[in-house]
Amino acid sequence: MTPRERVNIAMSLSKPDKVPLMCQFSIGAMMQQLKPSPALFWYDGRVFADGLVALCERFGFDGILVSLHGHGDRWREGLMEIKDIDEGKQELIYGNRREIHSWSDLPMVKFNSANISREISSVDVEREIPSHIDYIPVSQDLRFHLHKSNMFGIFSYLRGIVGGKYSIHGEITSPFDYFLDFMGYENALVSLIIDPQKCKDILERFTKGICLLASDMCDEDIDAVKISSPFAGMGFISPEHYEEFVLPYESRIIEAIKDKGKRVYIHTCGHIGDRLELMQKSGASGLECLDPEPVGNVDLKDAFNRIGDSMFIKGNIDSVNTLLYADENKARADVLKILETGKQGNGFILSTACSIAPMVCSDRILMLRELTDRFGLY
Repeated sequence: MTPRERVNIAMSLSKPDKVPLMCQFSIGAMMQQLKPSPALFWYDGRVFADGLVALCERFGFDGILVSLHGHGDRWREGLMEIKDIDEGKQELIYGNRREIHSWSDLPMVKFNSANISREISSVDVEREIPSHIDYIPVSQDLRFHLHKSNMFGIFSYLRGIVGGKYSIHGEITSPFDYFLDFMGYENALVSLIIDPQKCKDILERFTKGICLLASDMCDEDIDAVKISSPFAGMGFISPEHYEEFVLPYESRIIEAIKDKGKRVYIHTCGHIGDRLELMQKSGASGLECLDPEPVGNVDLKDAFNRIGDSMFIKGNIDSVNTLLYADENKARADVLKILETGKQGNGFILSTACSIAPMVCSDRILMLRELTDRFGLY
């Protein structure tokens, strides 16, 4: 059985020959393992794709998540200087900002002038919200711009390298994330209370653009699309607000992806134990993260009992307290317990709950393949 077949069978709520293994890497973890030119790894699609393949093969993963797409050369526009300021650290100087790219984590961006805070009452939805999505809101002040001339070229490039061996997944971002990025996090959350209808108008506009983006992505030779929705957990919004401001819009995107014959899963970090059934109502094929305590509050067995009949589950190894800080005995015991619990469910993919933390060592990641091969057999 090929790795691609293994993942696809699990996503169909069936059991392959053994539990699939497919973790997502944080940018910092990829940097630590590969030690590339930091700026080129972020901006050059082929450098990024080659790194994804190298990591998949090095650690014996069954699939590859493409978290960035739409690479192009426009990042060089306005670039005044690139400085190597330390080993594994580069500074890119533009007219309006400075970017620090390093082996440690995501790029850090410092604009020459502070961003103007938006007030919900002054937003012109039709004029200010794009009808077509041309960026990914990666983090605060950090956007990855999508270039129309090469929107999905990374997928065909990857398939050219790996053929049909591995499962390849694309990634899009929740409308709620775009809303937070557009308004500013604090103003956005306050706006949910003071003008909920205007917030919904903004979310609706973003949803239309994301549906188009996701639908076009599904024309590529990929097996699934991940919806990144990290701010939809208990630490940010209530279940009531989730049902009002997240669920309707993500459900529309999920429907558009499934209409194109692809599977789709939601990635939400942290505490989500109070909203598993709400997430199930979205119609998504699967759910990723399910962080255990103390990072989250999800018990894997309980999650299978509650939603496992209709959603595959991808998780739920604690990347920090198990893979990074635990001693060898505890790390192995944690992973074995998750494997045994996951094997009892219908569709399970072994993964870190969220991304592999930047400083997790190679031996700990290799341990996952070893344990899956020995103890993940059906």
